[in-house]
Amino acid sequence: MKISTLLTGLENHGDHLDVTTNGAKFQVYLIDENIIRIRSTFKDEFPEELNYAIVKTAWKDVSDELMAGERTRVEPIAIELTEPEPGVHTVSTGKYTLLIHTDPFAFEIVDVDGNVLHSDLPGRSFMEDSLGRPTHYTQMGNHNYFYGFGEKSGELNKIRRRMRMHNVDSLGWDSSKSDPLYKMIPFYINFDSERNLTHGLFYNNSADSVFDMDCEHSNYWLRYSYFQAEAGDIDLYFIGGPTIKDVVEHYTDLTGKTAMMPLSSLGYMGSTMFYTELDKDCDKAIEDFVDTCAKYGIPVDGFFLSSGYTSGEDGKRYVYNWNYDRFPSPAGFVETLEEKGVQVSPNIKPGMLNTHYLTDEFEQARAYVRTADDSGSQVDRYWGGPAHFVDFTSPAGRAKWSEHMTKQLLANGIRWIWNDNNEYEIADNDAIAETEGLKRPIGEVKPLMSTLMAKTAHTAIEAFDADVRPYVTNRAGYAGIQRYAQTWCGDNGTSWTNLKYNVPTILGMGLSGVANQGADIGGFDGHAPEPELFVRWVQNGVFQPRFSIHSCNTDNTVTEPWMYPEYTHYIADAIRLRYQLAPYYYSLLHEASVTGAPIMRPLVYEFQNDPNTWNESFEFMIGSSLLVANVLDKGVDSIDVYLPAGTDWYDFETRQWLAGGQTITVPVTLSSIPMFLRAGSIVPQCPGLTNLHNQPIDHLTLLVEPGEKTTFDLYEDDGVTRAYEHGDYLNTTVTVTPSADGVDIDFARTGSYETRVKTMELEVLCRRIAPLSAEVAGREIPRFLNYDKFLAADEGWFFDGQTRKALVRYANPTGNYRASLVFKAKDLVSI
Repeated sequence: MKISTLLTGLENHGDHLDVTTNGAKFQVYLIDENIIRIRSTFKDEFPEELNYAIVKTAWKDVSDELMAGERTRVEPIAIELTEPEPGVHTVSTGKYTLLIHTDPFAFEIVDVDGNVLHSDLPGRSFMEDSLGRPTHYTQMGNHNYFYGFGEKSGELNKIRRRMRMHNVDSLGWDSSKSDPLYKMIPFYINFDSERNLTHGLFYNNSADSVFDMDCEHSNYWLRYSYFQAEAGDIDLYFIGGPTIKDVVEHYTDLTGKTAMMPLSSLGYMGSTMFYTELDKDCDKAIEDFVDTCAKYGIPVDGFFLSSGYTSGEDGKRYVYNWNYDRFPSPAGFVETLEEKGVQVSPNIKPGMLNTHYLTDEFEQARAYVRTADDSGSQVDRYWGGPAHFVDFTSPAGRAKWSEHMTKQLLANGIRWIWNDNNEYEIADNDAIAETEGLKRPIGEVKPLMSTLMAKTAHTAIEAFDADVRPYVTNRAGYAGIQRYAQTWCGDNGTSWTNLKYNVPTILGMGLSGVANQGADIGGFDGHAPEPELFVRWVQNGVFQPRFSIHSCNTDNTVTEPWMYPEYTHYIADAIRLRYQLAPYYYSLLHEASVTGAPIMRPLVYEFQNDPNTWNESFEFMIGSSLLVANVLDKGVDSIDVYLPAGTDWYDFETRQWLAGGQTITVPVTLSSIPMFLRAGSIVPQCPGLTNLHNQPIDHLTLLVEPGEKTTFDLYEDDGVTRAYEHGDYLNTTVTVTPSADGVDIDFARTGSYETRVKTMELEVLCRRIAPLSAEVAGREIPRFLNYDKFLAADEGWFFDGQTRKALVRYANPTGNYRASLVFKAKDLVSI
């Protein structure tokens, strides 16, 4: 046992500080004003730097060449070491000060106002047990809320939870209790509600580990939390706030922003294992699925092709092997679906069975994870039997994988990739991963394999077609997976519990930097969902960034939108709502790619000052404007909805005004999707949109609540290529400025992309008084008192008295412009 209890030395190197104790040694880097790195080791020397998860560094890293183009090397803040009092040394970023206590040794971090944000547990701060497991103990108070931790079950706040960090194939998992799951993100947000201060801690250690958040108690040490890893070192990053929004942005400065996926990735992705398990003509079955969607007026943009398309003569899956009985012409199949507006995303798996026809080729290239003695390729249990595992920390592994992806998928017209079964459940943690020549144990890098698998797909697609924007979906991953892939929370079981608790699972991922994620709608494993459950799941699922109905039902059924004919119209209506909101979602995806902000957000993210949001797990925001309070329980005819304080709200359907800071009871029917518009909001929509591939967004309706000044960035590009990276995009900053006499709506544009929007319609809520006149780009717009005549006109405005909204329609101008509504009351009596 080794414990750091006494500071024994300090050495200032200018760009970093060496700290020595009677236990561990440390390196301190002030990466920027918001991020402090505290790297520790109990070994004699620090190992070479290898940080696949980090895109902002202040040191040389073995992976720098691999990460070229996405990593920024910064000059750290220069170390100025002071000793303000005996036994306490300090360094500062200007915003946060790190205090180093001599005896007992501990780190402490305070803000400019002297508030203690982080404090090690003195006398027990850093330790390594007799099994070589490093542990870090942190003090906590009585008012802490803990959010994040990546993909976790249960409610949003993880106080008094003990959670294991480990990637596992958890088929049929229970979203209220199961742990661990598929992804491993050792990061959390600590919200001190008493002082309304927030910070984050990221432990960059990809070995199996555990977080204990006040579950363990000891009267001798009072309240604490701890992180313990099975191997490696404690590599801790303090992430400053002071708000939850700030922490998420700064954390994604470090680990990367969400990838800007194609527009159509926000559409409905059809999927089921059933179709690809048919004996033959699987292609025709999928084509029929697309045609049936059209028959019922259900938009669809993609199809996740389950692994049955790779089945060999023995019925087992062999990645990069087309079953030509099931798919006689892969290229023809892909082309046919593309003509129908649907892209194909085939399932691929990194575990290659020993009977795979490519085994010898991969072994000779040393493309697999190796045995502990490096005498051959590691073999372990996998779906279908013993298998080798492609090593994505190896240039040879990445090259071989890319070679066959190109030959079997990209050459057949595929541009979307679905990475599955990539948890790397290799039992022998001493098996060797290449790790760019360092040859480290697989036990230290398992979750990084799945992240690098996604990166490899990106690289292969871009090498084959430099213009195309990759769309990659991953089941497993580590911190930073958001840079490459959209994710989903694996093979959930079919139950009301999973419908409900999938919500905080996704919200926690959003707070962990992964803005683009979802769940299998309807449940993947188990009997088919009953009609009410299916309808409610779709009504909830259409708000998740990844929207896919996917199933492997155990009762010989297939979960399809029309599986219950009397209920199909509810399903279709919900999916059409998703498409109506597509311009809003695309703008939020762009925001995530710039700031790291989640698309689907817990209430506490937007309303940190409202105590009623701190433990809320099931209501959520879409962006900053829409509150969604879906029906998540069986057989109810009303639900209670809390509307956060600090703003007013409007019922999205009726446009009824509601005061914030209250709980309301909302009557519901099976068609209900309770949504509420925040005052001071702008929501772009495209009514009637049915396909994101083939149908241009040529008309927009901007829903505007002008109760307070607000802005929104409406983002457009071609949705397909990487031209946006070179300025071919259009960002329109819409600014709403209310006054006593009316409201001005300014449109300021940047970027060179030529918008496809021809017609604009403003839907402006007018709670107290109807407009007197409307003006667009300096020109007055005619008013209609007859609604039918307004609908037939290319230009004009109309006031809807029932929902108290002004509708203003006009041809979309080029350049910057202003639209104005005048609210002065016209005196019709006094002349």
